[in-house]
Amino acid sequence: MPPLSALRIDSPLGPITLAASAQGLCGLWFDDQKHGPSEAQRHQWASHAPHPLLQSAAAQVQAYLGGQILKWEGPLDLSAGTPFQQSVWQALLRIPAGQSQSYGELARLLARPQAVRAVGAAVGRNPVSIIVPCHRVLGAGGQLTGYAGGLWRKQALLQLEGHPGI
Repeated sequence: MPPLSALRIDSPLGPITLAASAQGLCGLWFDDQKHGPSEAQRHQWASHAPHPLLQSAAAQVQAYLGGQILKWEGPLDLSAGTPFQQSVWQALLRIPAGQSQSYGELARLLARPQAVRAVGAAVGRNPVSIIVPCHRVLGAGGQLTGYAGGLWRKQALLQLEGHPGI
C-alpha cells in the first residue's frame, strides 16, 4: 500500500491532521483524539509536497470552523472500515447540519435496531471527523455522549452549526 499523504493544520479546536490516499480523503483527526493514528504512523506519511485534495480539505475545514456551512467537495476513502462501519459512516453523511440523530435512530435507519452498541462503536471509529459528521449523533434524549475528539469539541461543533438546545 502506498504511503498516505498528510497535512497538519491549526484550528480553533486544536491541531488537526488530514490524510489522503490515492482514492480520497481518508483521515481527519484531532491530535489527542481516541482511535486516531499513532505517532509512528503519522511519521510514515508523506507531508513534503503540496497535495491538492489535502489543500482543498484544509480550506473547507477552516472555512467551516470559521462559520461557513460545510458542503464537502472531494472524494472520500472510507475503505479502512469494515462493511458495517462503512454503512454507518455513509449514514452519517446524510445527517444535515443543525440536525442530529440518536444512536438508536441511526441503528433503525440501517435496519439494525438491535445493533445500537455496534453503531455507537462504528461512529466512534469514524476516521474522517467533521467531514463525516459523527458529532451529530446524540444519546437518547439528546444528551451529549461519546465523541472521540472530546465532548467539548462535539459541543463546539454542534453550536457552530446552530443545533437547537446545545
